[in-house]
Amino acid sequence: MELGSGKVAVVTGAGSGIGLALANGFASAGCSVVLADVQDDALAAAADEVGAHGVETLALKVDVSKREEVEGLAATTVDRFGGVHVLCNNAGVVGAGDPWLGPIEGWEWVMGVNFWGVVHGIRAFLPHLVMSGGGHIVNTASMAGLYPGLAGPYDASKHAVVAVSENLYNSMQAAQMPVGVSCLCPGWVKTGIVDSDRNWPAELGELPPRDIAQEIQIGHVRRAIDEGMQPSAVASLVLDAVRDDRYWVIPHGDWLEIALERWHRVAERQNPEPPEEFPGMPPRSEMIAQMMEAMAQAMGDGAG
Repeated sequence: MELGSGKVAVVTGAGSGIGLALANGFASAGCSVVLADVQDDALAAAADEVGAHGVETLALKVDVSKREEVEGLAATTVDRFGGVHVLCNNAGVVGAGDPWLGPIEGWEWVMGVNFWGVVHGIRAFLPHLVMSGGGHIVNTASMAGLYPGLAGPYDASKHAVVAVSENLYNSMQAAQMPVGVSCLCPGWVKTGIVDSDRNWPAELGELPPRDIAQEIQIGHVRRAIDEGMQPSAVASLVLDAVRDDRYWVIPHGDWLEIALERWHRVAERQNPEPPEEFPGMPPRSEMIAQMMEAMAQAMGDGAG
């Protein structure tokens, strides 16, 4: 689809990272932009930055895990601009606490934002996209949606986003609806997502602590993200996909290799086996050794 003056783009998670880069990208193309985020200060700063492109903007605080707030976002957007043409379901969090032994609220938060946020966005905006003459939906998944092994709740949520996106694409094609769909599956991108627990909802109680192994892993993940792709480069690929009506947006081709290897093992009915080498990370055996050493030291300190 053509982007520019007269088109309205909505971006969730627009306060920082990929979301902010998407908002800037659509604004630089001449679109009016609606920015939604749960963090007040980041949202205000993002609105000022995006508004500097000279386009009309609207900033709304929205918790995408709550259906009524996303429906309100859609209604307010249409009331203000008369329609909507692009929706980017981009808000996401990485989770908190041990997924197997920690509080279930860690799962509820991740699935609420990453999965239900996408579902709520699609259901709230799809009728308006159709009534606006057609448009495009971009769902931010992850390479974790094509290859599990990073974190249980996050991987599960992103696999769900990939499945939802592909089903939506097929439904739009079968019904010959004028709505395109893109699924964004990035690897490491220089964002603040590892610190997403800054927005842990108070209604879920205390933030679950990380265990020793998680602290070691998150340190390596933080370094990989710091060395990752710039959000603006990812946003540029997304805008190209919207213009070209292209489904897959995969900025990191090296991640596809381990995803394909996993599917070879699936085809051969082999048990899962994580790769020794993972993009941007130290060898798996080295990380396991670090975790074992740290746990042993912690047990020794506790015994002392």
